[in-house]
Amino acid sequence: MEGSPDINIVLTNSLSPDATLRNAAEQQLIQAAETNFSQYLVTLVTELANENAQGHIRAAAGLALKNAFTAREFAHQAALQAKWLNQTDQETKARVKELALQTLSSANAQAGQATAQVVASIATIELPRNQWPDLMHSLVRNVSEGNPHQKQSSLTAIGFICESPDQELRSSLVTHSNAILTAVVQGARKEEASGEVRLAAITALGDSLEFVGNNFKHEGERNYIMQVICEATQADDSRIQQGAFGCLNRIMALYYENMRFYMEKALFGLTILGMKSEDEDVAKLAVEFWSTVCEEEIAIEDDNAQVESSEQMRPFYNFSRVATNEVVPVLLTLLTKQDEDASDDEYNISRAAYQCLQLYAQASNLRSEDWHNRDAAVSAFGAIMDGPDEKVLEPIVKSGMQPLISMMDDPSVQVKDSTAYALGRITEACSEAIDPTQHLDPLVRSLFNGLMSSPKMAASCCWALMNLAERFAGDPGAAQNPMTPHFNQSVTNLLTVTGRMDCEAAVRTAAYEVLNVFVQSSANESLAAVASLSTVIIQRLEETVPMQAQVVSVEDKITLEDMQTSLCTVLQAIILRLDKEIAPQGDRIMQVLLQILNIVGGKSSVPEASFATISALSNAMEEDFVKYMDAFAPFLYNALGNQEEPSLCSMAIGLVSDITRSMGERSQPYCDNFMNYLLNNLRSTALANQFKPAILQCFGDIAGAIGGHFETYLTVVAQVLQQAATVTATAEGSYEMFDYVVSLREGIMDAWGGIIGAMKSSNKTQILQPYVPSIFQLLNSIAGDSNRSEALMRASMGVIGDLADAYPNGELVEAFRQDWLTVLIKETRTNREFQSRTIDTARWAREQVKRQIGGTQNVMLQT
Repeated sequence: MEGSPDINIVLTNSLSPDATLRNAAEQQLIQAAETNFSQYLVTLVTELANENAQGHIRAAAGLALKNAFTAREFAHQAALQAKWLNQTDQETKARVKELALQTLSSANAQAGQATAQVVASIATIELPRNQWPDLMHSLVRNVSEGNPHQKQSSLTAIGFICESPDQELRSSLVTHSNAILTAVVQGARKEEASGEVRLAAITALGDSLEFVGNNFKHEGERNYIMQVICEATQADDSRIQQGAFGCLNRIMALYYENMRFYMEKALFGLTILGMKSEDEDVAKLAVEFWSTVCEEEIAIEDDNAQVESSEQMRPFYNFSRVATNEVVPVLLTLLTKQDEDASDDEYNISRAAYQCLQLYAQASNLRSEDWHNRDAAVSAFGAIMDGPDEKVLEPIVKSGMQPLISMMDDPSVQVKDSTAYALGRITEACSEAIDPTQHLDPLVRSLFNGLMSSPKMAASCCWALMNLAERFAGDPGAAQNPMTPHFNQSVTNLLTVTGRMDCEAAVRTAAYEVLNVFVQSSANESLAAVASLSTVIIQRLEETVPMQAQVVSVEDKITLEDMQTSLCTVLQAIILRLDKEIAPQGDRIMQVLLQILNIVGGKSSVPEASFATISALSNAMEEDFVKYMDAFAPFLYNALGNQEEPSLCSMAIGLVSDITRSMGERSQPYCDNFMNYLLNNLRSTALANQFKPAILQCFGDIAGAIGGHFETYLTVVAQVLQQAATVTATAEGSYEMFDYVVSLREGIMDAWGGIIGAMKSSNKTQILQPYVPSIFQLLNSIAGDSNRSEALMRASMGVIGDLADAYPNGELVEAFRQDWLTVLIKETRTNREFQSRTIDTARWAREQVKRQIGGTQNVMLQT
């Protein structure tokens, strides 16, 4: 480059961020190469080898020298290689190679790295042509005898050589495998003191693995290589760990057939430990190891499925299946480590785990001839559903739905049962992944086939069907939903199953539960079918009445009661769905339920189920339900007084609330008995405290139903409410006590709300006046207590508004002006966690209080 600017300036400018300077320098280098290529090479290699030059200049010289031999475009690369081979004299070649090898020992890291690239670029040209025969021996000697810098640079050069995409070079490297392995394995050993040398060696080893197939055939050599790599996974330097796991990934892809011994002895444990590493890059590579295992086993299964004889089959060890119970839980944990700020295309540990699980789903032996393998595969898929976010699971499920549905036709009942359970897990945990147009029809048909063909599968099939019905119910009142096309046939199938004489009791109960959910989730277009179903269910319930006389054993009794309970539950769902349209069936329904209540024994679930059905019927028929009360009331009174069966008594208390709300004033003739039973239950020591809030609420419902007639009970009930208001929880009290106090106050407020409304509607608010101070006293206690629920606040807002509305002339103005009351209303009204109806009630209460304060100053109460 004689006559040209100083080489240092040109090389410095070739790295300049200033495009003008950089482009000018590059043009100068190109011109120099074209003018005298040999001199150009010698000048650059001399500067590269110059220990007195600055590191960035030496690196620039090395980069320019490498670019004299390599290019991205194939034609340009071929031209450069021809220039070295045909237009460069031997003396220049020898000088360039000599100085390059010499510079590998440089203490300057930049020069060493650049020289490694130069050596690799020349090797790419010469090794395929059997030139530079002593290169590999020189590099091996450097690793064995050189200083740490020389070792590192030489190993880096080997890595660059081995990672070259040049096919001619890659073919030639097989003949150098012994030399390559000698160098990289020696540098990668745990005995190597320099971490940088060991890192360069493990990196080069990963790049060289493709060329050492012959060495891997020899057990002794293979064992030593695997030992060095396994030890490297435990290095203190996480970069060396990453390189080691990268090697294991490559080895599994290249030499799967040789891995059985190492998987059993070390790799299972090492890779699972690696997946748990705090270094995310290490963990990702350990996860990728299992992705590689799955990919290989998928490919092997595909290959083996196409061979004509067993001799042609590749070894298959089922590593992924064997490790499922250890690997999948770790992957599921890693799925949860999602970075909210990560972009969609960012490859992090969560995405690595997700991709591995996808491969696990594909490699899960669904086509294995051994049913144990298929069963394990399906079970593994189901296990994936436990834990991760639904968005993470969705792509996995979408890819696996069709194969899973097809597995419902598996010849093994065990596999089909596991498949049904897996589908149940999917419908519960990741129903969004189910495409109604693509999956729903075959899925519903396969689940019903399973339900109708094998009792063993019934529970799982029923669970999945219920999940589907709930998931695709759509908006309330919609004309159709995705399940509408399947509704009629589903009902027919369920009636067929439940109607079989040989149907197991557990299967019948599960099928009726499915029918119940299907009715609840039905769209409006299915209401005609629901109405027809009511006739069938009522008839079946009627047919159980004479069966009572055929009961001869405890087992018979349990079977009959389970059937009656199931039928009542389905009938309740039908009534709730049809609402007032059920009225024509009302007489028949009540007749059979009264018959059942008359003959059923104690300690049975049937009365509770019957009461629930009657509750639904009373809500549907409203005042018209009164025609059944004379016949039904004795059963209701008995249940209210049955303190030996608390659950039945509790159901009866709720039923009193439902019936009185439905019948309104027409329930008044029955209220004396209701009130006596309810008050007795309040005083009872046999019933737990948990009954009291419901009883107090029931008082409010009765008051709301019979209006001014509640005056008869007001004195007694007011005393009960005032006494209940004194119950508090101490700071050291139990959580149960805190919850009980809140529930009790909810009941008190619900009761006062009903009573205030009843007295106002009948113009009897004056008889309430003696009790108003105690109501405000309880409101004040609630305001000062942080232990309160949304339901309590909503009920309290209702009472505040009801009181203001009941005394519109400002009688309570001073009470409503108290600061704590204003704060209580504001806290409720502005609480963003509360439902809209609670906030609306608080707004209404505020408006009533404003009206009260703005009224007359005829103050009755001073608080």
